Amino acid sequence: MGDLVRLSLEFEAQQNRGYPIVMAEGLLSRGEAWAGLVRGQQLCVVTNQAVGALYLEALLANFPDKQVLTVYLEDGEQFKSMAAIMQICDALMQARFNRDATIMALGGGIVGDVAGFAAACYQRGVPFVQVPTTLLAQVDSSVGGKTGVNHPLGKNMIGAFYQPQAVMIDVATLRSLPKREFSAGLAEAIKYALIGDVDFFAWLERNRSAIVQQQAEGLIEMIARCCRHKAAIVASDEREAGARALLNLGHTFAHAIETLTRYERFKHGEAVAIGMRLAAELSRLLGYVSVEEVGRLRALLQDVGLPDSLPRDLAAEEILSLMYLDKKVASGRLRLVLMVAFGRCEVISGVADEDILQALIVSYAD
Repeated sequence: MGDLVRLSLEFEAQQNRGYPIVMAEGLLSRGEAWAGLVRGQQLCVVTNQAVGALYLEALLANFPDKQVLTVYLEDGEQFKSMAAIMQICDALMQARFNRDATIMALGGGIVGDVAGFAAACYQRGVPFVQVPTTLLAQVDSSVGGKTGVNHPLGKNMIGAFYQPQAVMIDVATLRSLPKREFSAGLAEAIKYALIGDVDFFAWLERNRSAIVQQQAEGLIEMIARCCRHKAAIVASDEREAGARALLNLGHTFAHAIETLTRYERFKHGEAVAIGMRLAAELSRLLGYVSVEEVGRLRALLQDVGLPDSLPRDLAAEEILSLMYLDKKVASGRLRLVLMVAFGRCEVISGVADEDILQALIVSYAD
């Protein structure tokens, strides 16, 4: 087993508000890393059947003296709902779990978002630990405290900012992921490179084969770089008043695509990959980046197994309409994260609908 990699998210101007991000290959079996994470006697693990079958026993071996409750959620974006929140709260109430209980999310981004929102709600807030087992969750959704569920009219429209006590990342869990799920997570890593680290983008281009082959050293380096980027942004802007909005590169397009397809057709990372292509094309149309730079993004997406084009059966006009339901709309105007240079993004307001539609149209699959 390799050494533990420890990062820290410390909020600016807020003493005693921060938490560790710990990662290693084989972390689930490193008992010393888990000591002190569950302060009370009650531990509720939220997971799904597939992940629980693989990793629940190893996780619970670190907490032999705790009263354990396990809640199994249905797997799929369509189950990221208020019904899942009530399922967790019902189980906690029936087991008489109190305010000292800890909720631990063992799974991917859906499990983490739902369990985190339940932790924020139950008795007005109980301790919460993220144990992400998918690449998307490890590089992005487990860090930063965004929790919530979907609404039929929009993704992540109901939720809360609620920070975990810790994020515990075992990269060995990635080996059990289907290839499609692993590739979906790489979209968020590419996002971090595009919003402000062109050197990281070049690193991903050079190391794409090692990453796709899931070599542990490369995975840890990639995940650590992503977590450092997100920790720095979240520490200065916890509630997305400014810089944190940059983390939504491609997401306004992606959420509209997911809503239009009822969360059933694309993995979140796949929708984000398409959304980044759309954002890149719009940036090109506005004169910020070149055709060659859009080509670099498309080549990397293709090489790691991600879609880079919009399916022709999704109407551009419908996608644009749904984009106006996004949480980042202000005073009826879309606020889009666009590249003002390759590897540098800004939030741009007031882009003409005609330009957005053109970006959608030129991005249709051949």
